[in-house]
Amino acid sequence: MTSTPWQDRSVVVTGGTRGIGRAIAEFFARRGAAVLLTGRDAAAAREVAAGLAGATGGRVAGTGLDLRDAGAVEEVAAEAERRHGHLDVLCANAGIFPEKPLREMTAADIDDILAVNLRGSILAVRACLPAMERAGHGRIVLTSSITGPTTGYSGWSHYGASKAGQLGFLRGASLEPAPLGITVNAVLPGNVRTEGLEGLGEDYLRKMAASIPLGRLGEPADVAQAVGFLASDEAGFITGQTLTVDGGQTIPESLDALTPAAV
Repeated sequence: MTSTPWQDRSVVVTGGTRGIGRAIAEFFARRGAAVLLTGRDAAAAREVAAGLAGATGGRVAGTGLDLRDAGAVEEVAAEAERRHGHLDVLCANAGIFPEKPLREMTAADIDDILAVNLRGSILAVRACLPAMERAGHGRIVLTSSITGPTTGYSGWSHYGASKAGQLGFLRGASLEPAPLGITVNAVLPGNVRTEGLEGLGEDYLRKMAASIPLGRLGEPADVAQAVGFLASDEAGFITGQTLTVDGGQTIPESLDALTPAAV
């Protein structure tokens, strides 16, 4: 896709054991980058990393990480630098996606999703920046969502708030390391066929596919390709920006605006 010498790059992918995160880790591994992926379950992270290393022939390691633990986040950044000698790319992908109607939502529900999706992203960026400064190179890509920044969905208002908050953080955070050539951007996936989405049932999947002009749900690899571009040398003059990866889902005003073949 690009001419970036990935074999010289060190990449951290948070939430890399499933779905979009796993696809991101695989994208970089297949191109020769050294990858450290994280998951809340350390054993699962190591197992996924071993599988990706075997499938790609790449350099992939896995480690446990609870993004609510600031010290553990710092340690992951340090481990990547120890393993690879430097740290060039952070894909702050980890997030949770619980459904909770507003009337049933508790303070604990709000605190938990903000702690992982928003506070966790901030902690990951803060932890990785010093190593990127030492490397003299850096690409940070957040996984946000169309839900919150662009659209809303009943039952996921707290999720939407966490994802919109990521973009508020993004814009300020992109300014501070910019003089060092470190960029901070985000991808906004639409409905992507991950384990979490499939758990919502076939009826939901059919409705969502019908709302997408391209006529299908996204695949994790679709998002990984976008992340790969924003992490590349070729994207070096792009910072503080978002890239929507939704098959055109956010374009039509209603289903009536879609062509007959698409509905």
